[in-house]
Amino acid sequence: MMRRSTLFRCLHRARRFLAVGAAALALWTTAAGIAQAELVRNLATVAGVRSNQLVGYGLVVGLDGTGDQTSQTPFTIQSIENMLTRFGITLPSNVNPQLNNVAAVLVTAELPPFARPGQTIDVTVSSIGNAKSLRGGTLVMTPLHGANGQVYAMAQGNLVVGGYGAQGASGSSVQVNILSVGMVPNGATVERGVQTAFDQGNSITLDLNNPSYTTATRLANAINKIMGPGTAEALDAAAVRVNAPANRGQRVAFVSYLQNLNIHPEAPPARVVVNARTGTVIIGSSVRVLPAAVAHGNLTVTISENPQVSQPNALSRGQTAVTPNSSVKAKQAKAHAFVFKPGVSLNSIVKAINRVGATPDDLIAILEALKRAGALRAQLVVI
Repeated sequence: MMRRSTLFRCLHRARRFLAVGAAALALWTTAAGIAQAELVRNLATVAGVRSNQLVGYGLVVGLDGTGDQTSQTPFTIQSIENMLTRFGITLPSNVNPQLNNVAAVLVTAELPPFARPGQTIDVTVSSIGNAKSLRGGTLVMTPLHGANGQVYAMAQGNLVVGGYGAQGASGSSVQVNILSVGMVPNGATVERGVQTAFDQGNSITLDLNNPSYTTATRLANAINKIMGPGTAEALDAAAVRVNAPANRGQRVAFVSYLQNLNIHPEAPPARVVVNARTGTVIIGSSVRVLPAAVAHGNLTVTISENPQVSQPNALSRGQTAVTPNSSVKAKQAKAHAFVFKPGVSLNSIVKAINRVGATPDDLIAILEALKRAGALRAQLVVI
């Protein structure tokens, strides 16, 4: 008969084997689910962690005769005089400099979150005068201001313009891309950082990129399942509040862990987006159509005027008269009819419409008619 101690050892080994098997099964199931899940960092951002726009006014010098025509841009002359005054040079009042190698520009940049003094950022330089090209120019030191008027960066450097242009003496010209806008990579040095609310309070808020009650609930449930009940709470369709450590270093690691969680977001809504100006139609994969029959044809009306001149004989003492002669023709193309079955998918919609040779304008008209008939199970968005 087996001794009790030996029996206990066997049962313990069996429990360990079952536990390892269950863990492997759970890991395989989780991995299979992750294949269709999304990382939280692709779905949400941390509230308060945002970039800030900067703007400044400056001058670009060293242009090859393609700068502002100072006779038409008095602010360029004023800017040059102010710049020379700072260097101790005063122009006589009766002197009006005519320079064509200088251009007045606006300098814009985006200050990323957590930027520190000494770091560099890219700047975009855009002409605000009548300069023909900024190619080959150099941006003079320009302070960049935030919305509160404070200076957050200083910009200066050589411009990179993605294009070229040439002009002949007769006025013929050729141009590729826009020459009045350039860029200075790493052209601005950060002078002041922006304080954020990242390390304030005892919680952080995750803002969803696409508001959804289902996604917000799933995100809160996933965090509570891993870190304990009450850790996260869905505030609304766009925000989830999560209790976070007070220590800044621990909070950074905590947010990093949250951003690498996997959840299944809600499927995008059934939506059809129509751009009437360009004829572009985007149909979402969730769009469905109820049973409907569609017949669509084109009616073309042509009106032409061919006036007839009535000229009297030389001795009849009559007057020359113009007799209108209008010709109106109407031509209607043969209408094509097709039937949508219940719950037809996106692929079937596209195939049916392409089969009859419908143009983008025809497609827009068909979708609008289906929506009015109540057969289109989707939001129709016209932009």
